[in-house]
Amino acid sequence: MSYQEMAFLFLGGLGIFLFGMKYMGDGLQKTAGDSLRDILNTFTSTPLRAVLAGIVVTGIIQSSSGTTVLTVGLVSVGFMSLRQAIGVIMGANVGTTVTAFIIGFNLSAYSLPIMGIGSIMLFFFKREKINNIGQILFGFGCLFYGLKLMGSGMAPLQELPQFSKLMVEVSDYPILGVGIGTLLTMVLQSSSATIGILQQLYTQGSLEIGAALPILFGDNIGTTITAVIAALGASVAAKRTAASHVVFNLVGAIIFTILLSPFTAVVVSISSMFGLNPAMQIAVAHGIFNVSNLLIQFWFISKIELLVRKIIPGSDKEGIDFKPSNLNETIIQSSPTLALNQAKIELLQMGEYVVGAFEATKAFYEKQDNVDRENANQYETAINDMDNRLTEYLVQLSSAELTIAESHEQTMMLELTKDLERIGDHCRNITQNIDEAIKLEKKQKAKDKKAGKLSSRDTLILYDEDLIDLFNKVLKNIKDSLTAFENDDKTMAEHMIEREEQIDEMVKLLRKKYISIMNSGKGRAADGILFIDSASNLERMSDRTIHMAKYVLGERYGTETISVEQSINPVIKLVD
Repeated sequence: MSYQEMAFLFLGGLGIFLFGMKYMGDGLQKTAGDSLRDILNTFTSTPLRAVLAGIVVTGIIQSSSGTTVLTVGLVSVGFMSLRQAIGVIMGANVGTTVTAFIIGFNLSAYSLPIMGIGSIMLFFFKREKINNIGQILFGFGCLFYGLKLMGSGMAPLQELPQFSKLMVEVSDYPILGVGIGTLLTMVLQSSSATIGILQQLYTQGSLEIGAALPILFGDNIGTTITAVIAALGASVAAKRTAASHVVFNLVGAIIFTILLSPFTAVVVSISSMFGLNPAMQIAVAHGIFNVSNLLIQFWFISKIELLVRKIIPGSDKEGIDFKPSNLNETIIQSSPTLALNQAKIELLQMGEYVVGAFEATKAFYEKQDNVDRENANQYETAINDMDNRLTEYLVQLSSAELTIAESHEQTMMLELTKDLERIGDHCRNITQNIDEAIKLEKKQKAKDKKAGKLSSRDTLILYDEDLIDLFNKVLKNIKDSLTAFENDDKTMAEHMIEREEQIDEMVKLLRKKYISIMNSGKGRAADGILFIDSASNLERMSDRTIHMAKYVLGERYGTETISVEQSINPVIKLVD
């Protein structure tokens, strides 16, 4: 076989293997729905539970890197502490061994029929659940077919003197194997792919167990690169999370490289005892290594946390400290009044996040600082999360025995939850408007520079005091709506409605001001995005707060009983 054929078979097989693993993981995630994020977000209160959550999620998505990146994201937005994240990462390293064990069963001979069954389920059925199972099977088949092609491409390596010499050197100098495993995994961005290659080489007899194990240890170091990349530009807490992943895997690799001889003896002994095939031997070695590393370092989670805080100094102020949920589903049926009160507390907490998102959005307009935009996005993520949890809780509460007044309040809180969620969406719209305005202004400046013209504007966007005044009035309405709702303050609610009239008038004047600026020849295309779109979003935010004010004033809406079968379409009479 020529070098070209070897390269083509290996690269093609690697591509199919990586695609299969990703496609299978996506199918598993679709089947699991939002539960994966909920597991990490909810079931990590203790180090042990965090470890178990990491094992479960990684076992489902078949990617420790994916779990780690998800964890970095949760830490970045403040949903998870650093200590919880370290536990999840430790568990993820154990969960990723599932792939190696799957490969160890060597189902390559059945890969094409499995892909065929998966494709039938994908293309000939309309039910989403069957499609997801078909995606899992198709990806599963691709994984083994890719391994088969890689094995065919690597088979001639054992006949090459250079490769044989390298494997001898790896056996004599384990640190070389660790380096090879680290670099290969960094390039492939997949520890499972590296282990799959290793299993194929060991099965073909191209390398001995003494050379395979150091590469296996290096594979665990290389897989941390994904988390490091994910943490670039993120909060200090997220960077520390990525650093803890590096520390955990690096320390484990060092410990077991030092203990290579006794570890090799244990693997060989277990393999002989159970008559394991070569691929399964690597899987068992991978499993023992990661479980042992977990058992050793689990007791030092607090020490690892202290170490990464010293490695990456700085304040956690970039992240936002989100408070835990007040909702308790166990009391819905037994104490619905108390459950309703908890929902109100949660709604007011959601309101605080909305205020935070709005203030960060206003700050982004004033300074165009990416930290403010990131904070606004973090708050928006928290708002959406609370919206989902609170809506589900209030829907469950509707089945409990409530008084007429409590039933009205439950219905109104459902409406108000959506009002707050929409205000968060409008905040995101404005940050996107500002981003778009900045891009347009940069293009205009580049165009002016190319034409040899002096730019008529020093700033990236048009700063306008009237728009700032509109921001302040809407912010006042948001804060007052929460206070009025919490304290049932009718006077404050009346002031809000008066202020709403001022806001509507200001939006009209801003639109006229924009037209005047454009007619004077001083306007830019970006100004329209800021004046028109941002003002419209601010107006809609204020409209949402008026719903809360009307509720406080007794103008309840949406509480009429409507039958599920009843049509809400108006009856239109045709006139001859």
